[in-house]
Amino acid sequence: MTTFGARLIQSAQEAAAIARGEADPASYRVHVPTDLDVAAIRKSLGLTQAAFAARYGFPIGTLRDLEQGRAKPDGSTRAYLTVISREPEMVRRALETAA
Repeated sequence: MTTFGARLIQSAQEAAAIARGEADPASYRVHVPTDLDVAAIRKSLGLTQAAFAARYGFPIGTLRDLEQGRAKPDGSTRAYLTVISREPEMVRRALETAA
């Protein structure tokens, strides 16, 4: 398992502990990048805008707006894009089996 995968599992376990009331949510901090180059993430995967949008569940118009700077991704979208940039195949597999 990759280091990222191990950290992801640990994060899920910590979130479950918070949900069960066994841990204080104030003791955890999430680190989400403030700025991302969405086009660079997509291009590093060798995908067209249409293919990236279809694979990762983005409306094509939203993806174009993000890439062209007409829109800024919110925190959850930045977090999702960070996971895609680091573990694209894991995300692809997770979404393929989510149906």
